[in-house]
Amino acid sequence: MAMDYPVDFRCPISMELMQDPVTISTGVTYERKNIEKWFFSYKKKTCPTTMQSINNFEITPNHTLKRLILSWQNEEAARSRDSLKHDELVSLLAAMESTPFKVSSLRKLRAIVELGHEVMDDFIKCGGVDILVQIIAQILVESLDFAAFRACEEALGTLHLCLSLPDHEKIIHILSMPESMKSFAMILRRGSAEARFHAVAIFRKLAQTDYNWDKFVIQNQGFELFRSLLEIVSDDQICSKASASALELLIDILGTSKRSRLKAVEAGAVCILIELLPDSNTSKCEKMLLLLKLLCECAEGRQAFVEHGLGIAAISKKLLHVSSANTKITVKILWLICSYHPSERVLEEMLIVGSVNKLLALLHISNRSSTKEKVVKIFKLHGNFWRHYPCFPCDFKDYLESC
Repeated sequence: MAMDYPVDFRCPISMELMQDPVTISTGVTYERKNIEKWFFSYKKKTCPTTMQSINNFEITPNHTLKRLILSWQNEEAARSRDSLKHDELVSLLAAMESTPFKVSSLRKLRAIVELGHEVMDDFIKCGGVDILVQIIAQILVESLDFAAFRACEEALGTLHLCLSLPDHEKIIHILSMPESMKSFAMILRRGSAEARFHAVAIFRKLAQTDYNWDKFVIQNQGFELFRSLLEIVSDDQICSKASASALELLIDILGTSKRSRLKAVEAGAVCILIELLPDSNTSKCEKMLLLLKLLCECAEGRQAFVEHGLGIAAISKKLLHVSSANTKITVKILWLICSYHPSERVLEEMLIVGSVNKLLALLHISNRSSTKEKVVKIFKLHGNFWRHYPCFPCDFKDYLESC
């Protein structure tokens, strides 16, 4: 092994790698213990390399050379580890199809891939993504096999890691294939908390591309997909990170795919969001209101909203209380309801739960904006209905005419 060391890093006396290099008066560097033995044990008065006579036996640490040696050792150790990991990686992938211990093999594989981007790149070059996608697709055939399902979850975890690579477009393309998408949807329904989070994260990566959600949602299993996502949103105990990501995924899908909104309504999205809204934190509240706005942009969504006994009350509580963004979204929802479903029951409910009073307050505190314009339109449409109630200001008609 000594011959593998760079010549300049070897002690001229022992020809071994120097650990503590020191330089003598002739300018030659040696390992400290070797040159000290030469001078002080053997009583030599010459330089071992040049055989020059020496009168000055002082030795000086060569810090620069020591740093170079340490740097070289670290690089060699890293190369050695990478080589070993590559061999282990290839071995695991080669045996993946036939091994009876698929779950434990996948855990080892994941531990290797977690070491960093270089290992991930190696994993991809070795065809690892295709192999894991095949494992994931197995649950469509062996959906009741617990071992197959666990293997799928482990494979999903490794694929999720690879999405952190800067260039993951090829991986996304492979994962967007129909069989993979159906498998991920099944994981959303039945997977562990971690596996569900990974599935949602992969779907979110897809949502950031030009993936055709209409095709998947309408032709495949949109109803089940939305039911699964809404279940994750509803239950923070499953995984709080998954719950937040599921909300963002719903916004991604419904924001780009109008046809999918009907499927979401059929899956109970409007009712679930209304019931979750009162107890939601600021961040989730804004996302839920945005989803309700998107759903109320279709007739079925508005119908589901007005049929829910708490819809008007739930969103009205967020007016002027959470944030200006939430107020803007809430006004848009009320404007949609007032424009397309202005039944007497809805208008009376708006008055009873305080929506009308808050909208009046918005007119006085807001500068001219699209939000204020919508409030004015609401009152122009239904001010005559509300003016018969004692809480409605008598001089408001003149105010509306001046707007």
